[in-house]
Amino acid sequence: MAAYLIARVDITDWDRYREYMHHTPRVIQQFDGHFIVRGGEMITVEGTPEKNRIVVIEFPSIEQAKAFYDSPEYKRIKKFRDGAGSAQFVIVDGYSLDEWEKVAAESAELGPPD
Repeated sequence: MAAYLIARVDITDWDRYREYMHHTPRVIQQFDGHFIVRGGEMITVEGTPEKNRIVVIEFPSIEQAKAFYDSPEYKRIKKFRDGAGSAQFVIVDGYSLDEWEKVAAESAELGPPD
């Protein structure tokens, strides 16, 4: 099942961070990952406005995501990010299409609330 690495990054040195950005795609690709979200426009619709850069990377599994993050290749590249800001990285399991279709059908059967 797919897994997602989600990063929230507060960038304080864009020059260093841009260097990091140039190198990450090839290493992500080595672990069969790809970007789903890589910055871009954000609209906070509830809660405190988000000011950090949001990145979401899809991998085939949690194991692949962890292998990417723990790899010597990524550790070398991560040095460019060190000192460029602070970040939170989280790896989370995906939700299968089969499970989604099941819960969506159950929800549809309920109909709208009174």
